[in-house]
Amino acid sequence: MIKELIVVEGKDDTAAIRRAVEADTIETGGSAINEEIYRRIELAQQRRGVIILTDPDHAGEKLRRLITARVPGCKHAFLNREDALYKDDIGVENASPEAIRHALDNVKTDFNQKESNITWQDLIEAGLIVHPQASKRRLEAGKLLGIGYANGKQFHKRCRMFQISRAEFNQAIEELARRGL
Repeated sequence: MIKELIVVEGKDDTAAIRRAVEADTIETGGSAINEEIYRRIELAQQRRGVIILTDPDHAGEKLRRLITARVPGCKHAFLNREDALYKDDIGVENASPEAIRHALDNVKTDFNQKESNITWQDLIEAGLIVHPQASKRRLEAGKLLGIGYANGKQFHKRCRMFQISRAEFNQAIEELARRGL
C-alpha cells in the first residue's frame, strides 16, 4: 500500500491506479478544482503526504502547477506521453499498470528552495532550448531525468524544483548524444 494519497483528475484515473497499486486517491474532477478539493489535498499532505499524478497534457500540467502553488511539499509522478496515449486520448486512465508503477517508483519531491545549479545557459548549450530539435530533446531528457515533458521555461523550473544535480543533468545530455539526438 502506498502511504501517500495520489491526486488524479477523475474516476477513470483512480481505476487505472488501483489496477497498478494499492493506493487511495483524491479526484479533482478536472482542472476546475474547487475549494473543498484543495482542503482535502491540504489535509492529506499534512497527514499522509500527496503524490500528484496528472495527465501528461497541457490541462494536467496546469492542474499540477495550481496544486503545487497551493499545497507545498507535494511529490510528483510523471507518465510519459506515449505511455498514456490511446488513439487521440492522452490520460492516466490509458496507462498500463507497469507504466503507472514505473511513474510511482520514480516520484520526485517538490523542494521549496529553488536550488539547482542548472542555468538557462546550460539548457541552451545542451540544445534543450533555441535548437531545431529542442522539443524532442526536452522530451527525452525529461524521461531520463524523471521530470516529464515541459516547455523550456517549465523544464528549467523543474530542474530547480526537483534539485536536479549537475551530474544527473550531464548524464542525461550524454545519453541524448549516444542516441544521436
